[in-house]
Amino acid sequence: MLYTLSHSPTQCDLSALLRLMVEGDALLLIQDGVLAGLAGSAHLELLFSVPISLYALQDDLEARGLAGCFSHKITIIGYNHFVELTEKHRRQMAW
Repeated sequence: MLYTLSHSPTQCDLSALLRLMVEGDALLLIQDGVLAGLAGSAHLELLFSVPISLYALQDDLEARGLAGCFSHKITIIGYNHFVELTEKHRRQMAW
């Protein structure tokens, strides 16, 4: 399943989202959700505690000026790869 996180991790229950996820799922950080991938943050440690694939939308990182502060362990993608993820994961959930 593909999950998209569009809200700041301080404005949603990130722990609840991660409890839903299983190995093989993917999480795409978009809009304010990219804040969860800031290097050194407690939210980032939560993301790494689940065996999932992690992605972030490049345009949203750049729009917020976060490209230099973002974890290098999360794959940064563009819209074309976003479409590929939606094709790969037929089931999706927005959070």
